[in-house]
Amino acid sequence: MSNWTSLWYVWLILLTVFLLLLCGITASCIKFCCRKKRPPVETFSRHPYDLAVIAIDSDSTAHSTVT
Repeated sequence: MSNWTSLWYVWLILLTVFLLLLCGITASCIKFCCRKKRPPVETFSRHPYDLAVIAIDSDSTAHSTVT
């Protein structure tokens, strides 16, 4: 059986995974705390939109090429 201290790459992988988990937990806590302190922001602003309507007669060439 190998000695655990000689397997340095296993310790390196475990340390990397632990640091990634710690960074993820810290980032989610900071995001959660900042979200509670800020007032809610409206995600969609209400802007008037222009609507263009094009009427097509049954005798027009555009209608005959579509159908």
